Amino acid sequence: MTLLADILTYNKTFVANKEYKAYSATKVPAKKAVLVTCMDTRLQDLSTKALGFNNGDLKVVKNAGAMITHPYGSTMRSILVGIYALGAEEIIIMGHKDCGMGNIDVESVMKTMADRGIDNHVFELLQYSGIDVAHFLKGFDDVYDNVRHNVQMIYDHPLFDGQVPVHGLVIDPHTGELELIHNGYDKLN
Repeated sequence: MTLLADILTYNKTFVANKEYKAYSATKVPAKKAVLVTCMDTRLQDLSTKALGFNNGDLKVVKNAGAMITHPYGSTMRSILVGIYALGAEEIIIMGHKDCGMGNIDVESVMKTMADRGIDNHVFELLQYSGIDVAHFLKGFDDVYDNVRHNVQMIYDHPLFDGQVPVHGLVIDPHTGELELIHNGYDKLN
C-alpha cells in the first residue's frame, strides 16, 4: 500500500470516529501569536509543546531553516497576515540547533537534482534569467545569526508597524530546551 492510500484509509476512520473534535479551534490564534520555525521532523510537535502551546493557540509557519529569504516572500506575507488579518500580537522566530540548513551542501543537492533528471541547461537558463540556484538553495552558517537576521528583517519591513514584539529563540531538537536570542519586549520600551 502507498503512503497516500494509508493516509486516506486512516482518514476515513479518523472522521468516522469524530477524532477531529479534539482539534477544534477557530482560525484566529487563541494566544495571538505567530511562530516561524523549521520544517525539521523533530520539531513537528516539539516546536509547540516545548513552548507550552496547544492546538489553536498560534499560527505556525514552517519552512527549511525557519528562514525569511525575501522581504516579499510567502513567509513574510504569512507573518503580516497573522498580524493584520488574524490579530497576532506577538511574533516568535525559532531556529534550532543541528539544523540541516546550517551549512547545507548546495553542490550535493544540485548534483542530486541532476542525477534525478534536472538537465544542466535548466541551471544555465535560470542563471541567465538572474536566478542563482546555488544562492537560492543556500542555508545559513550560524543558527543564532539566522534568527537575529530574521528578527531584524521583520523590524525593517516597510509594512511592519513596530507595535508587535518579535522574539528570537533557538531550540534544542533533542531536549526542547530554549535559548533566548532576542526579547521583543525590549524593542517596544
